[in-house]
Amino acid sequence: MLPWYKQFWPWFLIVLPGTAVVATLYTVIIANQYADDLVVDDYYKEGLAINQQLERQNRAKSLELTAKFSPEERRLDIRIEGKIEAPQLRLLLSHAMESDRDFAVPVQRVAQGHYRVLLPQALKGRWHWTLDEGVSSDWRLDGDHLF
Repeated sequence: MLPWYKQFWPWFLIVLPGTAVVATLYTVIIANQYADDLVVDDYYKEGLAINQQLERQNRAKSLELTAKFSPEERRLDIRIEGKIEAPQLRLLLSHAMESDRDFAVPVQRVAQGHYRVLLPQALKGRWHWTLDEGVSSDWRLDGDHLF
């Protein structure tokens, strides 16, 4: 009679649960690496900041500001209509699902009401955008755009 490690059935019975353990570990690794960032860590502070954001959005409405995007490959032309004379603006682009892809870029004025930004990467998919004059801005435009 052959020893147990040279027979088929013991190895078959060991491989089945072993495969399940390896698949479980692999699934845990994938879940940790590609976790969705849908929940804000500090939701209380975010809730308090909403009133300030709404005031800035209402100020943009009172200035009659609207923005229209004309995306190129890695360039974004922005037309702003309304009462504004800012030499430089800030554009914050937030990815719909992955917060590690969010970035802010300065926007340069090209002509009256015409601004341009050079993007560090080509954008694809739906992005949330926020346009303002920076940290001390009293107005804010925001929305979603499909690139």
